[in-house]
This record gives sequence, C-alpha cells and structure tokens, in this order.
Amino acid sequence: MHTSRSLTLARLPSGVPVRTTVHAYGEGELVDGDGGPELDAPADSPVVYAQAAQHGREVNGAAVLRRLHDRLVGSDSETGDGDGPSAADLDGTLVTVPVADPLTFDRVSYTTPESLDSRQPNMNRCWPGDAAGSLHERMAARLWAFASEADAVVDLHTGSPAMATHAVYMRGDEDCRGLAEAFGTDLLLAEAAGDDADTEWDERGFAGKFRVAATREGIPTITPELAHSKEIVPEAVATGVTGMLGVLRREGLLAGDPDPWDGTVARNHLGRVIADDSGLFVPEPDLAVGDRVEDGERVGEVFDPTTFETLQVARADRDGIAYSVARESTVTAGATLVGVAERIDGE
Repeated sequence: MHTSRSLTLARLPSGVPVRTTVHAYGEGELVDGDGGPELDAPADSPVVYAQAAQHGREVNGAAVLRRLHDRLVGSDSETGDGDGPSAADLDGTLVTVPVADPLTFDRVSYTTPESLDSRQPNMNRCWPGDAAGSLHERMAARLWAFASEADAVVDLHTGSPAMATHAVYMRGDEDCRGLAEAFGTDLLLAEAAGDDADTEWDERGFAGKFRVAATREGIPTITPELAHSKEIVPEAVATGVTGMLGVLRREGLLAGDPDPWDGTVARNHLGRVIADDSGLFVPEPDLAVGDRVEDGERVGEVFDPTTFETLQVARADRDGIAYSVARESTVTAGATLVGVAERIDGE
C-alpha cells in the first residue's frame, strides 16, 4: 500500500504555506488528522523514516527516494522493468519526505536567507524543533512528529564532487553503526556528540543536528553523504537506493539480510589541512578522495597568483584518509584544503 499527503510545514509572512509531501509505504498509511496528516501504523511493526533535501542544493537524496518509490509501486521509470520488492512486500512501514526543506530547495541553497530565519538559517541545527519557534524550528517540529515514531532514521545528504561518499553515525552507538553498515558505503565516519564532541563542534551547534537529536531519543540514525550537489548523478542515486534496501532488510521490512560490509571506519572531521593564506590551491595530481595519507605527506600547495610565489606547501596533519579535497582552486585563509579522517577500529 502507498499513500501520500501534502504537509504544511510553516507559513511565510505573506500567508503562503510552506508545503512538502509525505509518503507512506507498506502496512501503515497516512490519514487526515485535526492538525494535518498523521501516520496510522500497526503498533507491533517496524517503521523506517527517510528524508532528503534538508539542504536544498543536495538533490540526489530526493532522486533516491523517487527511484525507491518507483520500485515499491512497481513502475520503475528508469529500469522500465518494475523488478524488485514492492510496497506489498514490506513487513512494516516506510515513511519518506523527499524535500524536507522547501525554503532552501527553491533557492538551491544550503541555508535560508536571514530575512526568513535569522535564528536558525540552517535547518540541520535546530532539531527536534519547536512548534512555537522560528520558521526552521517549526518546520523541524512538524517533521519530527513523523521521525519520532520511527525505529530507524536515514537522513539523506549530498556531499560535493570533492568529497568521498560515506555515511556518518554516532560514535559508540552500535545500533547506529549497524545501520550504517547496512547502508553499505565503503567509508563510515564516526562522529562524536555531547560530552565527547570537540569544542568546535559544540560551538557550531551540532547538538541540533537531526541525526544527533534522533539518536539521543534512542532512534538509530545515519546520515549518508552521497556524491555531488546540485546535480543528479546516476551512480549516486544507485548507491542510495541500494543503501535504502539494505536498511529496510536490516530493520525487517524486507526479507533477507543486508550485504556483508567490509569497509573502513574513521573519525569524522578530526583532521583538516587549512590554508595559511589566501591564493590558488593546487592539490597533488595523484591525490584523490578516499586515498590514504600519512602525517606530513605533501597534499598540494597554495601560491600567490600575482607574484607566483609559493605561499604554503600543504601537508597532512595526521595519518588517515583524504575524505575531501578542495577542487575549487581559489581559497581564502582558513579554508579547508584537505579533510583527513583518522582510521579507527584498528583498521
């Protein structure tokens, strides 16, 4: 069974509603309640919640949920064969929101303009939201009503072309780790939170991330970062669909087990090679995302475009994995040139 409903997330100053669409597949269905659509699902069956485009320029997640929809309702528009599981095969309920933040989606942006929400321009810093708060806080609270009923959550995001595809999970939480392994990206990044988080992370409000808020409520949650922003990339969509099917199998909505995982786990965002000065950055020609680097290894240089002087020989600050490499050459002082994730779990 598949049902969908329009959901009003908030209202603009003009009175125009900010709307999105919620889908439900399997045993549960969306019904009309006093305050808008609600999920009516059997109490004893699992629920998986997935959303995409919380940052509006990150569109591959929305394409993943469309492709998954086509498979589940038996009309796969890309393969044309309708093969694979259908909604009738789900032993539980999948709830999806393809566009979590219409405000940033329409602007192809990461944050919303200050004029709309000066307090929380980034929706992924204000979860679980506040029904009486700022625009983004109200939108988060409205979606939280669905996410908080789930047994597992997938928050689909999209990195840049310069970032390795990976899935982020809460470090030390084995249920989140298992969910990340079921999604199946080769690289998993374990991110600390709360008392274990770096001071900088706390200062940047990471406690308000959707994944962190849901995990703290006891809901295993992951954030897959698929390749490329602003562009639908077939390979990224295929990775996302395969990952979602793995999650559905792990949570018991589909028969069978997810594929065995044999990848790399690293600490998230601990190492960053920073530009000492502004200029043009040229990475080493053989350096690619996903490569292993060693402490002190040369990863590129920054030079002055007017005098041609080398301003900095950029070197890795630790042993690890280059999970991001700046490909836009013009950099300002303090910008991240290469992100280095430190391998953990003895790998």
